[in-house]
Parts: sequence; C-alpha cells; structure tokens
Amino acid sequence: MSHPLFKARGPAHEPVLAARLFAATIALAGLSTAAAAADMPLKAPPPAPVYQWTGCYIGINGGAGASSSNFDANVGTGTYLTGTDPATAGADGSGSANQTKFIGGGQVGCNWQTNTVVFGLEGDFDYFHSDSNFYNNTDTLAAGTPFVAGQSLSTNYLATVRPRIGIAADRNFAYITGGVAFTEANYTVSYADAVGGAGSASVSKSLIGWVVGAGWEHAFADHWTLRFEYLFSSFPSTSASGTIAGPGGTNPLSGSGDLIIQVARAGMNYKF
Repeated sequence: MSHPLFKARGPAHEPVLAARLFAATIALAGLSTAAAAADMPLKAPPPAPVYQWTGCYIGINGGAGASSSNFDANVGTGTYLTGTDPATAGADGSGSANQTKFIGGGQVGCNWQTNTVVFGLEGDFDYFHSDSNFYNNTDTLAAGTPFVAGQSLSTNYLATVRPRIGIAADRNFAYITGGVAFTEANYTVSYADAVGGAGSASVSKSLIGWVVGAGWEHAFADHWTLRFEYLFSSFPSTSASGTIAGPGGTNPLSGSGDLIIQVARAGMNYKF
C-alpha cells in the first residue's frame, strides 16, 4: 500500500510545478541583479558648467584717490619787482603737492568671452574732490619784505572710458585696461607781499588724459561680481597768466600745474 505523500502525480499537476519553477528562477535572477547593482560604484554627478563672462553689467565702486601735481611759477621783469626779486618770487612759487581723498561712483560695461580670453569695454564716473596746493611763505625779497607765492589745483570728478582684456578661470577674471580719462581742473597761481603787492590768475578747464590699470574680478553668484582695481591716469598741464600790481608798478605773473591721479578701489557689479 503506498503512502499518500508518495502518491504519483498525474499530468494535471505538471503545469503547476512548471509555474513554481519559473517563479523561483525569476526571483533568483532579481536577487542576483540587485546584489550586482549594490556592488557597482555610484556614478559621479556631472561637473558644474564653467562660468561665462559674456554679457553687460552695471555697478558701484569706492576707494581712495591720490592726486599729485608739479607746479611751475614765473614772475616776469617789470616795474614793481626788480633786480633778483622776480626770480626769487618765481622760484618760491614752484613746487609739488599731493593729496589723498575718497573716490566713489559707478560703472557700466559689457564683456565678450572667447574660450578663456575676455574682451570688455567699460565707462565709469566717480566723484573725486581733491585740492593739491603749494605755498611758500618763508622767504623775503631783497629788501627784506616777506611774501607768499604759490599755486593750487583742484578737481571734482574722474571719468574714464577703457577697453579691458584678460584671462578667465571659471569665476575668476584677471585683466589689464587702458583708455581715455576726463576731469576738470580749477587752477590758481598767486603772489602777495607785506607792502601791498598782490596778483593772481585762475582758470577752470576740462582735461583729457590717458589711463592704464589692472584688476581682478570674482563672480560670487551667477549675476553678481566683486572686483578690486588700480588705475593710473595722467593729464596735461593747466596754465594761467595774470599780473602782480604793487606800489609804483606791475609784473607779469604766470604758472602751470600738471595732474596725476592714482586710484585703488573695490567695486560690485550686477551682470544682466
């Protein structure tokens, strides 16, 4: 007598058995695939895109501006100051002066990037009130008369238009720059002595000079950059002529002063 557990199975049971074997095979394959995937290294995320400097911007800046001038005065031969006095007055009115003041304003420009080379064009306008002056009041004329002779040159703004070129390394941009500088000079040469002789000459004149410099700019956000910059600008001399009048006569008076402005400043731009 055969036991029920060993009872022979008929053809009706064969499809069920085949289905169970197929399911077990699929399960084992899934486990094998999951184990293999767990052993695979994670794929690195794609690198961030390199920052592009192409575009236009507007910004503000502020820092220190240093102005310096070399002055030259001349007192001509006349009927008031005679002998060696004209040369003495002219020499004492000549000298140099410098001054450092706050400078601040804004800039606007555009950049074009090709590979790592960046070309740009920028214009800026800064408030800059400087007043370099030189006065000598320690000398006397041949007769022992004390006198004061000197010159001054002041400005109220500095503006430039400059191409820029440099190398970009992702979000960093180092550049050199140079172009045209603009300002207005208020110039005065003067003389006065203790016996009533006095004279002066003044002129206000717009000046066009040249400017060169260098800087570094960093994009700390997609639309915002921070920069540090140095500029050196030079302007032609400004001159004026007048007359010294004193008891008994007059003398021609003239003078001139050049102007150099150096700027160290920081700025922030918004890139469109």
